[in-house]
Amino acid sequence: MAGPLDDPDLVLRFWKPHGVMTAFTDRDGRATLADFIDVPGVFAGGRLDRDSEGLLLLTRGKRLRTELMRPDIGHPRSYLVQVEGIPSDDELFHLASGVDLKDGRSRPATAERLEVAPTLPDRDPPIRVRKTVPDSWIRLTLTEGKNRQVRRMTAAVGHPTLRLVRERIGAVTLDGLAPGEWEVLDRTERGELDATLRAAAGPSQPARGRRRRGPRSRG
Repeated sequence: MAGPLDDPDLVLRFWKPHGVMTAFTDRDGRATLADFIDVPGVFAGGRLDRDSEGLLLLTRGKRLRTELMRPDIGHPRSYLVQVEGIPSDDELFHLASGVDLKDGRSRPATAERLEVAPTLPDRDPPIRVRKTVPDSWIRLTLTEGKNRQVRRMTAAVGHPTLRLVRERIGAVTLDGLAPGEWEVLDRTERGELDATLRAAAGPSQPARGRRRRGPRSRG
């Protein structure tokens, strides 16, 4: 009897731990997704750097994976970011309004300083801190995914990233997971994810990326 893991459009949410490659193989013998996920035929819809943590979506469906990775579909992604120093209101405004990076200016985002540090498992290995420099947490929500973008943005405003945890992609979150754990998205959660992608694509550009066909000629 077929079960949830046999679904051809299977979607998993996974808490990628620090130090794990966003791949199932690594020629250098580093930790990979295969050390945590033994479900055949799934691939990551997007990436997280080896030194970043948090939410990663994996799917068997090529269509969804393509949508998650398309640069023109700006679905929201939220990150908890521990930085050196305490960003000022002006620096948070700079992060939100756009930062000039080598590969172009970042899109408008949301950036807020967290007055209380988020409740997260300790990182292994722990971050390296300087006793003479305070640190703080911010939440960044982006609608694009340039290479190492969060780290480059915080560095550009003078606050290097110490720890980076992606907490949300659209309506899908880390809630209920621990580092290294994964869970199958149910039909409702998958519907919410599809709705997020459709909304991000806009009315003139279907998220599914299929060509709209006009009526066939009968001539």
